[in-house]
Amino acid sequence: MAPDRRTMIVEAATKSFSLFGYKATTMDQVARLANVGKGTIYTFFKNKEELFEEIISKLVKEMIAEAEIVIKTGLPFTENVHRALTRLLAFRSQHQLMIKLVQEETEMGTLAVSEMLKHVEDEIIAYLRQKIEAAMAKGAIPAGNTEVISFLLLKMYIALVSDWERNHSPLSSEEIADVMKIFLLREGTK
Repeated sequence: MAPDRRTMIVEAATKSFSLFGYKATTMDQVARLANVGKGTIYTFFKNKEELFEEIISKLVKEMIAEAEIVIKTGLPFTENVHRALTRLLAFRSQHQLMIKLVQEETEMGTLAVSEMLKHVEDEIIAYLRQKIEAAMAKGAIPAGNTEVISFLLLKMYIALVSDWERNHSPLSSEEIADVMKIFLLREGTK
């Protein structure tokens, strides 16, 4: 069976973006890594930006799947949100492509990378928002602005996991969960 050229191209581009970043990756590089002619890439993707979007879309699906794995029926909503966010941030901090993109944004400010990282953040917030809306509908947490709560949850986790550790001892998973309960998601009475 012949290899799927589209898949080979996406895998090669992912490898190139992970190693060299978005800006330094060329379609010639991707073609060499995929062992295809450069023209073959253009039969599947209009340009480097479209190829990058495809890879980021796949990455977001992987992140959401990782979060879903740790959500358990019967646990309190706050515990499930904490578990999902912990998994999402671990994925983000361990996935080579995400590490390289964050590094490139910080060091070079590449617009396409900034836009894609914003897209990833927006997708995570949308995912959290769905979970929060469902919990509110069940009475598990008090009603509120789900978009603001989702945004704050994500930013709070990033701040407590990354920013806090620059000048303080790392917080335990339980300490982070307690902060979340106190400030954002007081359990409902049901």
